Amino acid sequence: MIPEQFIQELLNRVDVVDVVDKSVPLKKAGANYSACCPFHNEKSPSFTVSPTKQFYHCFGCGAHGTAISFLMEYNGLSFVEAIHDLAKQVGMIVPQETHNPDKPAKQVIVGLQEALQQAAVYYKAELKKSPRAIEYLKGRGLSGQIAAKFQIGYAPAGWQNLQTVFPHYDNEVLVTAGLVVENEQGKRYDRFRDRIMFPIHNQKGEVIGFGGRVINPEDTPKYYNSPETPVFQKGHELYGLFVARRAIRDASRVLVVEGYMDVVALAQYGIDYAVAALGTATTPIHITKLMRQTDEIVFSFDGDNAGRTAAWRAAMNALPALTDGLKLRFMFLPTSHDPDSYVREFGKEKFEAEMQNAMPLSQYIIQHLSEHNPLHSDEDRITFLKEAEPILSQIKAPMLALMMRKKIAELAQVTGEEMQRHLKLPKPGKAPMKATQRQSRSPMSLKKQFILMALMRPDLVTLQDIALVQGTTAEDQLLIELFDACLASPNSKPSALLHTIKSADATTLMEVARELHLLPENVDFALEFVGLRTQLSEGMQQLKETQLLNQIKEKPISALTTEERELLRKLGIK
Repeated sequence: MIPEQFIQELLNRVDVVDVVDKSVPLKKAGANYSACCPFHNEKSPSFTVSPTKQFYHCFGCGAHGTAISFLMEYNGLSFVEAIHDLAKQVGMIVPQETHNPDKPAKQVIVGLQEALQQAAVYYKAELKKSPRAIEYLKGRGLSGQIAAKFQIGYAPAGWQNLQTVFPHYDNEVLVTAGLVVENEQGKRYDRFRDRIMFPIHNQKGEVIGFGGRVINPEDTPKYYNSPETPVFQKGHELYGLFVARRAIRDASRVLVVEGYMDVVALAQYGIDYAVAALGTATTPIHITKLMRQTDEIVFSFDGDNAGRTAAWRAAMNALPALTDGLKLRFMFLPTSHDPDSYVREFGKEKFEAEMQNAMPLSQYIIQHLSEHNPLHSDEDRITFLKEAEPILSQIKAPMLALMMRKKIAELAQVTGEEMQRHLKLPKPGKAPMKATQRQSRSPMSLKKQFILMALMRPDLVTLQDIALVQGTTAEDQLLIELFDACLASPNSKPSALLHTIKSADATTLMEVARELHLLPENVDFALEFVGLRTQLSEGMQQLKETQLLNQIKEKPISALTTEERELLRKLGIK
C-alpha cells in the first residue's frame, strides 16, 4: 500500500496547472485557467483549472478532480501508475507500506504536515509570552495585525523546547520536517532557538517550513531556513505568496524582494503584493508560479553590489521561463536602503512611484552587458557579442528574442543575418507547442475505471460506494446497477455481472467489455479500488465546494450559514 501521508505530500508538491498544461494548453482566465475540455468535444472552453484549489472541473461534461485523477483520466493510467508518474516529476520516491499479520502495526505518532502545523501554533503562542520578541517586532514597525496575518511566531531560547509540544521527541518525523537536528552522537535539539519565526505556506495555505531571524544582531546566521524536506523545496516556494495572492491579482503585479522582513514591512504600509525567495536566487519555477498570478513581475533589490549581483542572477534564471506577454522589470533602491527601510522612511506613495520607473528586463540586460564596455572598437563589440550569445540562446519567447537580437546586432554594428550566422543561436520561430499529441485511445474516466475494478473484484464494493454516484450519465446508471449486482453477488465473474445489467447504455457496455480484455495481469485490484474511491470522493467534495461557493458569492456576510462561513475560511477567502 502507498501511505496516505505520502499521497498528500505529493499533491502538496505538484501543481495541477503544470500537470494539465503538459497535455492541454491552458490560457489565463481571471484567477483560473481554461481550455476546451479534453474529455468531450466542444468549441468553446468550459474546462477550468484552479491553481488556488488545485482542482480541475468541466462545466460541460462534469469531469473534475486532482492532478492524480487527471493523469488517470487523460492518460489512462492506473492509480498506482499516476502516483509513480507524479512522484517522478518532482523527484520523490514512492514508499510502500507492508502489512505483516505477525508483527504489530507501527504506530504513527504524528504526520509531517501535522508536525509543522503544531510547531507553527506553538511558535505563535510563544511570541505572546515574550516581551523581548514583541518589542523587537514593534521596533521594526510591525503591528499585531500584520504579525497575525503572517502568523509570525517566536522560538524561545533553549535546546529542547519542542519536547513540550511533541512528547515523542525521538520521532523521526521531527527530523524529517526540519524541526529537530540530530548530531553525530545521536543527541537531538531544536533547530530554531531564540528567533523570530516566519511560517512558509504552500499554495493551499499549509505550513511547509520556517524561516527564523535572529533578535540579537551578534548572532549568526541572520536568517536560518528549514532544510529541504518532502514538502519543502526552496527553489519551488516563495514566502508570502499564499497571503498575497489576492492582492497580486487586484494590483495586476507582484513585487519580488529579498527577505521576510521586506515582505511584512511592505504589507504594513499597504504594499501587500510582495513575495520573497527563500534564501536562494529566483528560479524559472518561481517565475512560472508567479506568471499564473499576474503578467507583471517587478524585482526590488538593494542598490549595493550584493543586490546588483542578486538582480543579475534573477534575470538570468528567469530567461527560460519568459513569455511574450510577461513584463519583467528591475527596481534598484539607493545603496543605503532595502525595501523595509525605504518604505518606512518615504512611505507607500514614494515607493510605488519608484516602482513605476523600474527598468524592463531587455533594457537591464543591455545596460549590464555594456556597463563596462564602451563598444568603441571591434574588439569591444566582439566581447559584447560573446557575452550576449548565451543570454540570447536561452530566450524562447519569439517576439522578445527577435527584439533582443535586433538591439544587440545594432549595438555590435552587424546585421541580424551576420549575427545569426556567426553566433550559435537557435533559429527564431514560433514558440514550441506545449501540448503533447493526443492519444488515439479515448481517455477513460474515473467512473469507467471504477466500473472495471468493480467487475474484477465485486467483493470490494461497499454500500458507501453508492453514495459516490450522484449523476445521471450512462456511466452513473451503469455504476448504480453494477454496485447493486456486486453487493448481491460478491463472488460473481465479470461476464455474469455484465449480463445482469439491463438499463445501461449499450455503447457504454461495449466499451467496458473491450477494456476488460485490455487490463494487465499484474493489477493490484484492492489498491486500485482504494485509490479510485479516494479520487472520486475528493472530486465530489471539491465539486460540492465549487457549487456552494458559486451560490454564496453574492450573499452578504450576515446571511451566510455556518457551512458557508467554514468553506470561505477553508479557502482563505475573507
